[in-house]
Amino acid sequence: MSKHKFNLIITASLFLTFIFFTVLVKTVDVGAIGPNGSEVGLSSINGYFFSQVGGSKTIYKLSEIFGYITFLVIAGFAGLGLYQLIKRKCICKVDISVLILGCFYVLVFAFYFLFEIVEINYRPILSEEGELEASYPSSHTLLSLCVVSSAIIVIKDLFFDKKPILIASYVGGGLLMAVTVIGRLLAGVHWLSDIVGGILLSTALIMAFCTALTFAKEKFSSKCNLTDK
Repeated sequence: MSKHKFNLIITASLFLTFIFFTVLVKTVDVGAIGPNGSEVGLSSINGYFFSQVGGSKTIYKLSEIFGYITFLVIAGFAGLGLYQLIKRKCICKVDISVLILGCFYVLVFAFYFLFEIVEINYRPILSEEGELEASYPSSHTLLSLCVVSSAIIVIKDLFFDKKPILIASYVGGGLLMAVTVIGRLLAGVHWLSDIVGGILLSTALIMAFCTALTFAKEKFSSKCNLTDK
């Protein structure tokens, strides 16, 4: 079995796990524990965890700041792709990992907007306008894990022989993801299930990215002169 086929099986399994968990969140132990009597799945677990954690405006603001860094990462790779395209004058000569990354960003934002429309759970707090907001899965968790993890993978692909750069990406990326995810949980703006759902979906999407990257390298590298700088 080729590597990309094995990755495809793992990817499908992860998506099925996310779908299964989402069904649980939507149907199991649904209770009106949210603001304005909004119903929340897995209410016993979510309610208990929220009562223990509470919330923090300071942590919330910090998690928002770290969330903005995610968009800087996206802008950085978009700039890199544009630079390579202009310099090499052919999209076929842009690094395959950068091209796949661009498609991956589109997929991630498609899921982001999907769950803004399809409301599974509402936040444990009201918005500044006093309205209910969709909270499943955690969008900050989704964006942070997907964008930073894929960035680390691409950096490893582009700078495989630059150890200091690799170490910096591992350490910096790891801290950014950890602070963002933990911060969203401790800030009190998400239920525990929102964070878990965000992690599950992110893991599935990252595996899909790895699968697509492996497939592209196996099938198309020989057709495009990707090493011609």
